[in-house]
Amino acid sequence: MSPFLAVQTSFWPFLISMVLFSMLGNAVLWFNSKIPFLMLLTPTLILIIMMFLWWKDLNRESMIGYHTHKLEVSLRVGMLLFILSEVFFFVSFFWAFYDASLSPTIDIGMTWPPKGIVALSVYSVPLLNTIILLSSGITVTWAHHAIMNNYFNKSVFSLLLTVVLGIYFLFMQWVEYNEAQFSMADGVYGSTFFMATGFHGMHVLVGTTFLFYVWLNLVECKLFYNHHFSFEAAAWYWHFVDVVWLILFISIYWWGSL
Repeated sequence: MSPFLAVQTSFWPFLISMVLFSMLGNAVLWFNSKIPFLMLLTPTLILIIMMFLWWKDLNRESMIGYHTHKLEVSLRVGMLLFILSEVFFFVSFFWAFYDASLSPTIDIGMTWPPKGIVALSVYSVPLLNTIILLSSGITVTWAHHAIMNNYFNKSVFSLLLTVVLGIYFLFMQWVEYNEAQFSMADGVYGSTFFMATGFHGMHVLVGTTFLFYVWLNLVECKLFYNHHFSFEAAAWYWHFVDVVWLILFISIYWWGSL
């Protein structure tokens, strides 16, 4: 048997790409007040369900022995390359932000933040969300050490705590958006702010969903000290989300509001 065994054909990538396309179209319509927010929320919920089903198929393939050592190595490399692609995804947002803020044009008053923009206080929700995400990075690391040492109760508790912190972060970001005195339509400041922080929030949603699925596997005793790549992939992704937020906090919230 080949160490790079081709697992069964999956239609989930195709279906998920269709849902993502639907989310993009609905987001454009929602931004222009053509559809209610519920129409944007529906494909998001469908996406989460499909992610769970896809991960369930992968987990079943792993449990029955399809994932050989070399195949797991390729999965690790694939996950790292995926995170690298996400890095460059956010680089484009930071590039746009610094290009606009370091050399503000006459159209925005040659100042940053632009005239008429009341920036959010860096010591309110942004600082709290930073503490929340840094704490979640500690708890997910705690969960990893607990799994490696076969501490079942500690691993279940710490991973669930990470999921709760992720949900709390998303709730506080929603509160922050409601309190903001500017919108995405308020020029380059509003567009760069909401694009960067909003897409980061979407990554937090994906990461929280991923961690919750791993937690369910952990509760069902499907993860072991020598067989828990799904947790490692979720933890890598979560640490990436943490690092991006620190850069966002320093760049957009702190430096951008000076």
